[in-house]
Amino acid sequence: MFTKKMEADLNDQIVREMFSSNLYLSMSSYFESINLRGFANWMRIQAEEEFAHTMKFYEYILERGGRSIIGQINAPKNQWDDVLDVYGEVLAHEREVTESINNLVRIAREEGDYATENFLQWFVAEQVEEEANVSDVLEQLKMIDGKGAGLFILDRELKQRVFVPIATTK
Repeated sequence: MFTKKMEADLNDQIVREMFSSNLYLSMSSYFESINLRGFANWMRIQAEEEFAHTMKFYEYILERGGRSIIGQINAPKNQWDDVLDVYGEVLAHEREVTESINNLVRIAREEGDYATENFLQWFVAEQVEEEANVSDVLEQLKMIDGKGAGLFILDRELKQRVFVPIATTK
């Protein structure tokens, strides 16, 4: 069993992960509406990954003898200025998630909860990858000023992304 504080903070992270999933699904819908189906695909895959992260936290809490409690999830934004605006927001959002994960690691250390600290290391590594992937796309978008033929080439490339399920505790 872990502390009630750790359990509550992990449950708060479930809400953050579910919000992330909804945000990326909203971004996917935005891209569909402007006929950028590769970008829509990239965001849909991102939404699936975030939901998988949600379930990883959910299952971990249960495995530790806690109770996963799903809190209120705010509605995500649904309109952006352009592709650069979307990916700028994604990078800022992923940095917030990284900060949240790092805070959970700090709390686990303070509480001497080595099992949770170990569990969270997967997310620490995942956030490095998430930020790098978003940064790569954003930098490519900046090179082409988010327009023109380059945008359509990148759209075709992003259409190739596929969801790879992650391992959970169950």
